[in-house]
Amino acid sequence: MASSFLTYFYGGRSSALPQLGCAVAPVGRRLRPRDRKRVELRPDCRSCTLVRRQLPLCNAQSYADDLWVAAPQNPASVRSRLLAAEREEAKAVLSLFLRQKGLRSTLAARIVNKSDGFIEHLVSKLQIAYRSRYVGGRELSTPEIRDALLPYLEALSKEHGDSLVEVVENFPDPCSMEREALSSSMVFTPTSSNKQKAIARISMPTSEGALPELVLYLLDLGMDHEDIKNIVRRFPAFAYYNVDRKIKPLVELLLELGVPRSSIPGIIKKRPQLCGISMSDNLKPMMAYLENIGVNKTQWSKVITRFPAFLTYSRNKVETIVSFLTELGVSKKNIGKILTRCPHIMSYSVDDNLRPTAEYFQSIGADAASLIQKSPQAFGLNVDAKLKPITEFFLAREFSIEEIGIMANRFGIIHTLSLEENLLPKYEFFLTMEYPRSELVKFPQYFGYSLEHRIKPRYARMTGCGVRLILNQMLSISGIRFDEILEKKRVR
Repeated sequence: MASSFLTYFYGGRSSALPQLGCAVAPVGRRLRPRDRKRVELRPDCRSCTLVRRQLPLCNAQSYADDLWVAAPQNPASVRSRLLAAEREEAKAVLSLFLRQKGLRSTLAARIVNKSDGFIEHLVSKLQIAYRSRYVGGRELSTPEIRDALLPYLEALSKEHGDSLVEVVENFPDPCSMEREALSSSMVFTPTSSNKQKAIARISMPTSEGALPELVLYLLDLGMDHEDIKNIVRRFPAFAYYNVDRKIKPLVELLLELGVPRSSIPGIIKKRPQLCGISMSDNLKPMMAYLENIGVNKTQWSKVITRFPAFLTYSRNKVETIVSFLTELGVSKKNIGKILTRCPHIMSYSVDDNLRPTAEYFQSIGADAASLIQKSPQAFGLNVDAKLKPITEFFLAREFSIEEIGIMANRFGIIHTLSLEENLLPKYEFFLTMEYPRSELVKFPQYFGYSLEHRIKPRYARMTGCGVRLILNQMLSISGIRFDEILEKKRVR
């Protein structure tokens, strides 16, 4: 495991380890007998110094000795050394997984460093998976650790989707869920036996020959049996929820809020965790808090239908978002409007999404506070992958940075549009209409109209009548008003 430590801290390359007289075993392998005499933690050896620095809980030299010496060891000392090593290995696996999911290395490292609780959780899963190895005081190899943890992390990713990072950072209390739901859903099962048991629970008839009460209730609600199985595959704890204590109270609340009965199965399918949240301790107090900061209580039906996860976020998460919006200059009234109209903003990270996006828009002269009210969805986009290419598209066509900022202020969603499917074809047609470029700066909403169903037909009618209208007038007025203007100008 010392080799695992050293390889981890030298970027995962054993070849990068300093070779100043010390033998380092490849990851997952023990030192050969003929190498034993070469292994000693010398004061002038960078490898040895690194081991000493990274193993504050034990004597570094005796840790190296553990790699081969068969002499009796203090069990408690051995376990503490193994745990220290497994923590670092778990961090490395989590960082690797987050990078595989597309996060930058610096961001992945920051998340890992803020997730001590989740790291301990991963280590406990290793202890469960390899119980006999721990009893014998034997170390795990890096491949064994990865083989155990990566499938578990993948399962969590499928279960929590975009909320995975929040689950990791806030463990053991992600999304203010009840501990009961959390512990059931996060049991480590390399063989997926718990998932299979959960699916069997909602698939097999009872002793009386009927389907389980949970299944019967959800079928009556309008959910398909296969949909129920899919929920349980993603969230096994759902199979054990009590209908009277968990499911019915949520359904009754949703109906009370005005959610159509036909929409409730879709809400449960999207966010089954809602059923596990305490109505009195979490859900209703959170609703009261959100209403107090401006969420329109008459719009709860639309908010929950649009984004069922909205009520599963922690109070701390909500306060962080609200604090940022206030700092940006958004009024309390408008904060409520933003959360009501675009509850998805709650899933955005302040440090990784909202703040960098606001700073970028400000750098091109756009009003970030106004823009987040017009187009909050733009603040969930990656600056380098999505926002900058839009700006560069217009810069390449000789628009100034000031003009691009004006266009963003006037048409907030312009940076959310597709280059290939929207901006490029519409800009090419714009050039054929022989309008000056300033028309687009004045009316960037042009890019929001359908090219085939609005722009081309109206332009054809306008030119066919021998009439010339400004871009705004040609597109924004109603069909009846458009015909009236064409007729009036043609008569003249």
